[in-house]
Amino acid sequence: MNPETYLVQLLSLPAVDHALLSPDGRWVAFNWYRIHANMDVFLVPTDGSAPPVALTNTSEFTELESWTSDSRAVIVSEDHDRDEHSRLFRVDIEHPGVMQPLTQDRPPYFIRSGSLSPDGGSLYYGANYDFASQQVLEPTWVYCHDLASGQRTPLAQPAKPAYMAFELNKAGTHLLYTRQDRHPAGRQVHLVDVEGKSDREILNFGDNIKAIARWFPPERGDSQDENILVIAETPGPAPYTRLGIYHWPTESLRWILDDPNRSIDGAWVSPDGMVIVNQVEQSCRRPTWIDPATGIESAFPRLPGNLLPLGRAADGAWVAVYSSATQPAELMRFTGLESPADLKSLTRVWEHTTLTPKLLTPAENLTWLSNDGLQIQGWLYRANPNPRQAVIMIHGGPTWHAEDEIKPVIQFLASQGFNVLDVNYRGSTGFGLAYRDAIKVDGWGGREQEDITSGAQAVIDLGLAEPGKVGVFGTSYGGYSSWCQITRHSPHPIAAAAPICGMTDLVIDYETTRPDLRPYSEEMIGGSPAQNPQRYFERSPIHFVENIRGKLLIVQGAVDPNVTPENVRQVIARLEACKIPYELLVFDDEGHGILKPANQQILFSRLAVFFSAALSG
Repeated sequence: MNPETYLVQLLSLPAVDHALLSPDGRWVAFNWYRIHANMDVFLVPTDGSAPPVALTNTSEFTELESWTSDSRAVIVSEDHDRDEHSRLFRVDIEHPGVMQPLTQDRPPYFIRSGSLSPDGGSLYYGANYDFASQQVLEPTWVYCHDLASGQRTPLAQPAKPAYMAFELNKAGTHLLYTRQDRHPAGRQVHLVDVEGKSDREILNFGDNIKAIARWFPPERGDSQDENILVIAETPGPAPYTRLGIYHWPTESLRWILDDPNRSIDGAWVSPDGMVIVNQVEQSCRRPTWIDPATGIESAFPRLPGNLLPLGRAADGAWVAVYSSATQPAELMRFTGLESPADLKSLTRVWEHTTLTPKLLTPAENLTWLSNDGLQIQGWLYRANPNPRQAVIMIHGGPTWHAEDEIKPVIQFLASQGFNVLDVNYRGSTGFGLAYRDAIKVDGWGGREQEDITSGAQAVIDLGLAEPGKVGVFGTSYGGYSSWCQITRHSPHPIAAAAPICGMTDLVIDYETTRPDLRPYSEEMIGGSPAQNPQRYFERSPIHFVENIRGKLLIVQGAVDPNVTPENVRQVIARLEACKIPYELLVFDDEGHGILKPANQQILFSRLAVFFSAALSG
């Protein structure tokens, strides 16, 4: 298969991005990527009786937000060219393709979440906007939007910006949401009634400790939602995550999983009330489930790749997302499970492609020691035959992790003669909270960059690349790290970098990004630019571009509200002042990350050409 055909096939390989079981367990709504021109929302019955149907089909990035409590409709959000100024719509499952607008188009504010009241008359969401004065705000307020009158009533008014988690109970009487008023590293849970009469903090485990909460479905015969699943981190030098059940009418809390040796990456509640535990060990998912009535925990069988259960369907079968580097992320159902053969596909992904697993490069678990002796892990994709040149992919976040999964860019680069290493540097999730929080010891641009550099040296030591034939690329924090790698002092194993939507000046980034993202910078760097100006300066690659000795390709989305194009404008001026050559690729119709398959085809081809030329000397 020629390279162009192979890339087209990769970019038409569907992937489930996010999925939610309906409250009645009869349906799964999910984001499906690469079926249409962009991301869209689809629906499939959990019993597998019919193929997926598109609930939306537009040229814009459309995402699932929530189900209605009666399981008859979903709320979706859609922006323009990934500018993140989203509009909310209702889509009834009996009328797929009919998007009923609920909020205004191209709002001057950012919306968080979106849930509809049981009677369909009120919409609840977060917005960094004061509708009374028509002023954009720094913090996100919680609103009740009366759809008949258009009246928007603030139910809660946090004092500081936060990337808010938000959920309406099934009865439609109360909302759970999180605040970060106390500390940028903390997250406290609040409960507010839908009339805005009572907004109170119900869960606080420390000013700088994170907690989130999710509603349990009402017990049979009970119309009220009284129990809340609590996912809370612990303080101290060896932090971990524990799970509890909080009964809010009596303010009582009992822990159902409290084990410092467990690496819990998240948890949620199945429609039948079972607790799904997303346990991740060394970036591999090892899920379990807990019966809250008995406290008994059961492990799902360990399969190659990653299994992510969503919950149990109405007929008792489990529904999950399953994926690996040779298996696109797709929805599966199962009862007895001993091997991948027992998984029955709901999304039938292989019907949409001529690719087969044999045409995909598997991921190999690789570990090495960083400069300070810390063990680092990554996923290695070997080109065949060995070209003795390599590219390091750096994931975004940094609070995220690379796992055994299909990434079209990696598959394409491996097919074009590059060994590829996907690095889980310190700061990544999937290795416990101490490893995740280790990045905050130095702040961004610290020893996690040595983890990446030592990964490049590891592939050289394995004979997978020659000195001077290693490149790096990544998006968002991966883009920032690519800048850090190429601006480090020589000698250095990195010969080329392609930062995609990456921060160049951390002060500029702080001042121009979405307000709800600023607390994350403060948490990671140890304060605001005013509080810690020296660290912001020292960790900003823009001040060290004169050190660049390798090749540079800058990639940016022109309407990115997260890492704004101002980062690129400023660094280009600095590059030109220092007479440093560079290449530039800007996508006018992209935001944070290059996500449209048509644009990815351009980008991935350009990356292959760029690295081939840069590493051929």
